Amino acid sequence: MRLHRLDITAFGPFGAAQSVDFDALSTAGLFLLHGPTGAGKTSVLDAVCYALYGSVPGARQGGQGTHLRSDHAEPGTRTEVRLELTVAGRRLEITRQPPWERPKKGNRQGTTVDKAQTWLREYDAVRGAWKDLSRSHNEIGEEITQLLGMSREQFCQVVLLPQGDFARFLRADAEARGKLLGRLFDTQRFADVEKRLAERRRATEARVREGDSALLTDAHRMQQVAGDAMELPDLAAGDPGLAGAVLAAAAVARSTARERLTVAHCGLTAAESAHTRAQAELAESRELARLQHRFTEAQTRAARLAERAEEYEETRARMERGRKAETVAPALELREDAENAHRRAALEEENARRALPEDQADSGAPGLAAAARRAAEELGSLTSARRAEHRLTELLAERSGLDREERADEDTAREADTWLDGWEPARAALQARIDSAQEAASRAEALAARRDPARRRLDTARRRDRLTSEVTAAARQALDAGQRAQKLRGEWLDLKEQRLSGIAAELAAHLTDGAPCAVCGATEHPAPARKDAGHVDRDAEQRAFDAHQEAEREHGTLERRTTELQAALDAVTAEVGDTPADRIAAEVSELEREFEQARRDASALHAAHEELRRAEGEREERLQARQQSAVRAAARLTRRDTLDREQATLEAELTRARGTAESVAARAGQLERLAAVLTEAADAARTAEETAVRLKDADARLADAAYRAGFDTPGAAAEALLDPATHRALQHRLDERQSEESAVRAVLAEPETVAASRQAPADLAGAGERAAGAERRLREAASARDEAARRTTELDRLSARAEDGARRLAPLREEYDRVARLAALAAGTSADNERRMRLESYVLAARLEQVAAAATARLRLMSAGRYTLVHSDDRSGRGRSGLGLHVVDAWTGRERDTATLSGGETFFASLALALGLADVVTDEAGGVRLDTLFIDEGFGSLDDQTLDEVLDVLDSLRERDRSVGIVSHVGDLRRRIHAQLEVVKDRTGSSLRPRGV
Repeated sequence: MRLHRLDITAFGPFGAAQSVDFDALSTAGLFLLHGPTGAGKTSVLDAVCYALYGSVPGARQGGQGTHLRSDHAEPGTRTEVRLELTVAGRRLEITRQPPWERPKKGNRQGTTVDKAQTWLREYDAVRGAWKDLSRSHNEIGEEITQLLGMSREQFCQVVLLPQGDFARFLRADAEARGKLLGRLFDTQRFADVEKRLAERRRATEARVREGDSALLTDAHRMQQVAGDAMELPDLAAGDPGLAGAVLAAAAVARSTARERLTVAHCGLTAAESAHTRAQAELAESRELARLQHRFTEAQTRAARLAERAEEYEETRARMERGRKAETVAPALELREDAENAHRRAALEEENARRALPEDQADSGAPGLAAAARRAAEELGSLTSARRAEHRLTELLAERSGLDREERADEDTAREADTWLDGWEPARAALQARIDSAQEAASRAEALAARRDPARRRLDTARRRDRLTSEVTAAARQALDAGQRAQKLRGEWLDLKEQRLSGIAAELAAHLTDGAPCAVCGATEHPAPARKDAGHVDRDAEQRAFDAHQEAEREHGTLERRTTELQAALDAVTAEVGDTPADRIAAEVSELEREFEQARRDASALHAAHEELRRAEGEREERLQARQQSAVRAAARLTRRDTLDREQATLEAELTRARGTAESVAARAGQLERLAAVLTEAADAARTAEETAVRLKDADARLADAAYRAGFDTPGAAAEALLDPATHRALQHRLDERQSEESAVRAVLAEPETVAASRQAPADLAGAGERAAGAERRLREAASARDEAARRTTELDRLSARAEDGARRLAPLREEYDRVARLAALAAGTSADNERRMRLESYVLAARLEQVAAAATARLRLMSAGRYTLVHSDDRSGRGRSGLGLHVVDAWTGRERDTATLSGGETFFASLALALGLADVVTDEAGGVRLDTLFIDEGFGSLDDQTLDEVLDVLDSLRERDRSVGIVSHVGDLRRRIHAQLEVVKDRTGSSLRPRGV
């Protein structure tokens, strides 16, 4: 990887645009980046890292990106970093713009946040032009990481060599070195192997304990079921003889239960026999009591029948008279109908005679009929006169119609003249309405085009407000989760420290006499350590560690969610700005109101067109009506003359026909009423005569029918006649009497009932008590049998389950022993692991040996052959082999810890270590060539001779066209290194000045 050019705008301390030509600086191979403290030397390296990975190294990285913006930049200048480099034979250009808060456009007050943007381009040497590859943050990040083969942490260690970190690395303990090496060499997979083995060990151990617990549970359950028939020895989970003892005790309990079941079966059989006998005796007593009660009840019913014998005879005699009277009923009905008909006919005749003239009041039916015929003949002679009268009425009506038509035509002409006088103003008003509606339709179309974008902008603003609330809530949750994770980590470390302090007691818990100790190998244990009240075991520590890990994962998830929500918020804010949603909603509401008003106004267009069309049609109709009324007026004059002549002729004819009556119709009405009255009176007289004859005949028939039925008079027959309801009631009473007599005779004739009445009264109470006692003893025997059967069945089931559990436990124990040995070996706690090294530590130790070998090649040159770095497998203070790092002093021949080096020695030792680590990590990452390196500070602690030796080593890195940049403010380096990039700080921001290139 070679850097060519870096462009910085509004980044860190650089307020204005700055450029770095690395090609020119790299020509000398070694160049110096210097400037006063706080000028921004490290910010140049931050810009390189940000361009590649989208974040800056170490503690300077943040979540939002807005901290990268220069405080000296103009408000309208956007922060931007552009890096041009060659990697894997490809020349690329990366441009990154973090999110920034810019002033709102136009005349609006306030600021808004623009979202982050990234571009990746590649130079096409064939066409001699740049081509765009991607604008996606994720795609560009994956592309750069794949090309470099390093994560951001690895890049910061092997390209931006931070000497302070490696000085601490030299003095750190094995755990701190392991964390750094683990990040650089990605040994997490080995730690995952350890974790996986430990999890499998815990899982298999839990399954074994679960099997033992299940077996013990079954044993205790069998003991509860068996009661005193099973004695269970004092056993615990993990005892070797647990399965055998449980199965043996279960066999004894099953045998005892089966014997008790046999005894219970015998007792139940005896109780069932006694119960059967008692039930039979009770049934016999109940049957005797029933028969005796039945006989007594029949005697009582027979006595009641004898008491009501006279009432029965009276009812039967009444029923007999009613049956005879039924033969007279038709004659009675006929006579009643004839009497009613004669009464109605006489009344109608009387009413009809009241309307007759006085000279006809006493006439008979023939005389009345003859008078009616004479009135009808006179009425027929008035037919011609009636037609003339009707024609005269029509003529007068026609004359009235002509008058109405004349008045109507005059009104129509007058109304038409009035309407036509106002036609032109009305037409102009309608045309104005049409023009206004057309203008409103055009305005509605324009407002509709603005409405949808305004609605979308309102939805986006509301989504921005929701995202703002969600970002705040997510950030708060992430902060709370981080605090909880830190708290749980502290609790885990405290528990771990407590466990390590009491580890002796935990190891002593597994000591047995005669077995060798896993620590010292002794077979005698005179004074093993004892657990105190606050002892922490492995399970408690593991639970605390799991809780800490879960909290860390939750914290990471919440931080990622916060970042995602913030990115979404930035995108939405860039689209809609920071205008309040209420204001946008008010604008949308006003726009909607204007649109609705315009649409309502435009909706009147069709109605206005229709109204104008109707008005024009009405104008034509009124002109035509005025013309037609004039024509009808001329026709009416001729028609009036004709009607006047015909009226005179008709009036003379009618005067002759009506006589003394007011009119012919009145005379005809008189004759019609007289004919009707005479006809009605004649009909009524004939009907009255006929009904009188029928009544006389009905009286004769009724007297004859009563005599034949045995009644003295027709009245006596009518009194004996029964209505249907009375007849049914009396018949029902007779039927009940007969049924009761039959039932009583049948009971008193039953042999078994008569025999039972002669016996002593039945003893139901004694038989019931004996049956209840037998039933109670039967229930007790059945309960005892059921309990014995249930106990036997349950013991069989639990024994079978215990046998299955014992068979399944055997392979589980074998698996647990195998996994536990392997997990202990990987964790460094096994006696077979001589150096007590964890698997990950073992891998890191091999990597540390490679780093120490690569660093020694340069350390010898820097120290004039005095110092050599070596890796040490010596055990740490906790009894395990660590990642030790020692220095061999050739002047004394002794090996000592790197923490004993002086300040200057620590610097060039850490520099050599950093360079060696860079070589090893580069090979580990896939062999990507690093043509540009940066070394940050630490040269001020060197004397002149050592400084020369260090610079010679750095100068040797220029082989094969490699360039090295030194970041330092040491003045002596300015005289020794000619190619320089000076960082100058000022009130308006820092700037970059190349020198010697």
